[in-house]
Amino acid sequence: MALNIETFSNAKGGNAFFKAIGHPLAARKARALLNELQGTPLAVYDPLGFARAFAEIYDLAGLDIQAVYVQDLEEIGSDILGRQAQPVTDLPGSTAAKVLVTAFDAERLIAHIRHLLPEGAEVVSLDALRLPAEMLTNTRNYLDGLNFATNLVFFREGGGHHTRLATANYWSAYGAKAPSAWCLLMDEAGETLAEWQDPLPGANASVVIDSQAVRARFGLEAFTGSLFLHVCGIAGHDIVKYALDTYGDSDAVLSCTHDANSWPADLYGGLPAPKDGEQVLLWVQNSHPAPVPAGSVGLNLMGDDTVAWLEEEIPPFGTRAIDTAALLPEARWPQQIEVQAGKHFVRPRYEVVANGAMTPPRSRIAHANVERVDLKPDPRIPELANLLGKGFILPAPILPRDRFRSIALPTPMSTCQDNLPLALLAYDPEGREIGTKRLGKLPRGHATMIDVAGMLDGQDLDWGHMELIYDFAEGGEADGWLHGLFRYEDKASGHIAETSFGAHVFNTVMTYRNEPQSYAGRAPGLSTRLFLSFGPKPYEPLCHLIYPASTPWHEKSRTNLMLHDRNGGLIAEHEVRIACGGSLLWRPADYFSASDLEAAGPEGYVIIRDMTCRLFGYHGLTNGEKAFSFDHMFGF
Repeated sequence: MALNIETFSNAKGGNAFFKAIGHPLAARKARALLNELQGTPLAVYDPLGFARAFAEIYDLAGLDIQAVYVQDLEEIGSDILGRQAQPVTDLPGSTAAKVLVTAFDAERLIAHIRHLLPEGAEVVSLDALRLPAEMLTNTRNYLDGLNFATNLVFFREGGGHHTRLATANYWSAYGAKAPSAWCLLMDEAGETLAEWQDPLPGANASVVIDSQAVRARFGLEAFTGSLFLHVCGIAGHDIVKYALDTYGDSDAVLSCTHDANSWPADLYGGLPAPKDGEQVLLWVQNSHPAPVPAGSVGLNLMGDDTVAWLEEEIPPFGTRAIDTAALLPEARWPQQIEVQAGKHFVRPRYEVVANGAMTPPRSRIAHANVERVDLKPDPRIPELANLLGKGFILPAPILPRDRFRSIALPTPMSTCQDNLPLALLAYDPEGREIGTKRLGKLPRGHATMIDVAGMLDGQDLDWGHMELIYDFAEGGEADGWLHGLFRYEDKASGHIAETSFGAHVFNTVMTYRNEPQSYAGRAPGLSTRLFLSFGPKPYEPLCHLIYPASTPWHEKSRTNLMLHDRNGGLIAEHEVRIACGGSLLWRPADYFSASDLEAAGPEGYVIIRDMTCRLFGYHGLTNGEKAFSFDHMFGF
């Protein structure tokens, strides 16, 4: 059963209403309000059309709702809460003792109908669910997205596993005066383990939340669950971006992922099936204060409509590890799994556990991606080569070949993608194309894995990068939402890391449907600001920067690497030049002195800034040749 709520629109952005009613603090107040309304003849006035979404999150079956009234003439006669909607002008005929107005900032709306209220009736509204004023940026418009900069974090501590969130206070750089982080840690059952609110440090200062520190601070036992993070009093940017390292007491445990994308979606793709000897666990974090009913979460092989449903309820804000083999026992890598999510949870992480001799077993964590349901094939994309060159590009590293296998797996990521007309290109660090593999018109349910080594036989290449692009030589359709999963296998240690992302148009002044995308304004996006976090000792950061170009751009980048300490202070900076169409694989120790890195400390970071071009970056941690992690970077 899918939730009938709007969480995100690519036209309008995120919907703050579902965040407002689903916030854990609001949920406590909602339960109190609904208890107060029990046993009372009730009329519902739904002036803004929020009643249905409210009922998706909260069970209203026990309320004595006598009638539902609306303001919009087009809603009259429609089914709302199981009642035929009436015009609000009929409200005086109600015998209700209370009127529930399903809106926030309801004072003006109530004033409009005060003369219509039944005699003696009490009016209540969703303003009873409001967060404290000190948690808000805009107190005059409660549903301003800036009031709900929230995200769910997969958080685990114990059994040799630790979790570390790293970001920076970029909101103060946009003008926020005194932002703070309100945190609620919940266990697998969705029960509260700890609640706290800390002021954020100064502008651009490092923000780190480590599970070991949280456990010690609150005297907790081992836990696995969700950290609900709400950054309050912000400015400029309502997205909570972070890097999340999962590390362990042994070298068997090391991964990095990033923010969970705070809008629950209908579908997720890019979940790999296990290889023989592997277990793939899908970590589902219920994003709402309502249970996920049994039979509401399912898995199917990509391209196969036969869905295996989880016949288990997940409690409000609960976390569950779903063994994919329990639902799809025959699925094997490189097959892909589609996740039927029904808007019950944010973009999920998955954990791949290798059944070997190590204790604990070697494991890695990555994430699935949002599968779009609103796209159609775009017939113009095949015609744009004369203006946009390579057009949409999905760049990914080729790691040093003597140590790593670099593997690509194209992943369908919208419901309209019945075929994928693709090619894979390989480049050396100077941007010279040294390998091409035409993949043809792949079917939606394909299981085509490309080991880059097979493209480079006889080529003298240590490392470089690959680009997945559209190739219409055999026909096919495209929608611009091109995705892929990239897997990196350490030949020596056996450790594996994987990451997935989508294509963009890069570094051309021409624009097409908000591409080249810009996070700080309108397209084209032609500059770079990336965040490279450090990690706890003994881990060392690793970064791979790629300069993709849909059409020829500046011959060399002018990329500034700026080393900061935990307080946001600039310690040192170094300029590097990356060839157009090329890449740079580096560690901070390559450009900064040992004393500068010591001054930065494990909570320091590097900002990668370039005003001349847009770079795409990947980051990770290494512990010598024992283990490594890898994921794409974020910027702000």
